[in-house]
Amino acid sequence: MAARAGVSHQTVSRVVNGHPNVAPSTRERVQQAIAELGYRPNTAARALVTGSTRTLGLVTSHINQYGPAQTLLGLEKAARAAGYSLSVAILDDDSEIAMREAVDRFVGQSVDAVVALSTYGQAVDALRRFDVPVPLIAVQVGRDDARPTVWVDQEAGAALATRHLLDLGHRTVHHVTGPGDSLEARGRRIGWRRELEAAGAPVPEVLGGNWWPSSGYAAGLELAARARATRGTADEVTAVFVANDQMALGVLNALCEEGLSVPGDISVVGFDDVPECPYYRPPLTTVRQDFAELGRRGVQLVLARLRGEELEADPVLPELVVRASTGPSPGRSTSGLTEPMLALTITTRAASRGRSDRGDAPITDGREGTLT
Repeated sequence: MAARAGVSHQTVSRVVNGHPNVAPSTRERVQQAIAELGYRPNTAARALVTGSTRTLGLVTSHINQYGPAQTLLGLEKAARAAGYSLSVAILDDDSEIAMREAVDRFVGQSVDAVVALSTYGQAVDALRRFDVPVPLIAVQVGRDDARPTVWVDQEAGAALATRHLLDLGHRTVHHVTGPGDSLEARGRRIGWRRELEAAGAPVPEVLGGNWWPSSGYAAGLELAARARATRGTADEVTAVFVANDQMALGVLNALCEEGLSVPGDISVVGFDDVPECPYYRPPLTTVRQDFAELGRRGVQLVLARLRGEELEADPVLPELVVRASTGPSPGRSTSGLTEPMLALTITTRAASRGRSDRGDAPITDGREGTLT
């Protein structure tokens, strides 16, 4: 191959191993020779020479849920772009034993680093006690002084959703929370409560959920009952922040079946921005998490640790995507809003082209916007 490309064996090695100090024209000649000869690197042999398998181990769970699945995809794409492969272990449960066995198995396979993605109970607590001979990075667990972490700021996202509803004139905002042992659900609940308290608004009793539409539907029935019981009073139910979009779908269906209009009677905000959100009825206002950026920062942190560098990753900030499921509190027109808020709710990217940013399907009411 070196002869075909007209370079030394050392230059071929540098190109194959992604070394940056190779002239572009030389790199191109070597890559052309590789393609012509059908060369495939022997990863086992390269690992013996370099001490690196160019593989990252990912330990995760709840992969049937939108957030973990999208985070996995973001990490895999970022790892591939950096020249690494991703080996995945999916836990059957979130126990410390299951997490430790998976991490130990990856260490035995000589991965270069381990990424742990779990936002539940024992598994997260266990990470603080692990002592492993390779970098161990935690994803979506929030800031942790004991372990390098990358995460989306769940509290900030919940505060965006809550502030949006308060700015629309709603006296308070009800909340449908996720599972009690989920750190993401806890962060969203904290952000919601803090924003209400900062505004001097009442803090209603939360409604429990489990991330799935059925629990959102049950919460929606309870909200409808609360709305009927408080109609015409100072405690009237007019707005709800739901901890994820799938539960928000259940809420929307329950409210519709109970004869309540969204957003005419109750405004609804979700969290995640799943691809179906523009096609809910009505299209759902929600908080978008940038999973691709989360993956990029996760791999960036891994590479820094492999180089022996200390790097503290900033949290990924979410953004609020405004659609048709939120509006002014009943009996209050948009003329009662402050001018900046009015502009944000009706001046949007989608309005400028009449299309959703999800594709070619039009937004139902022609409005969609993003607040950060």
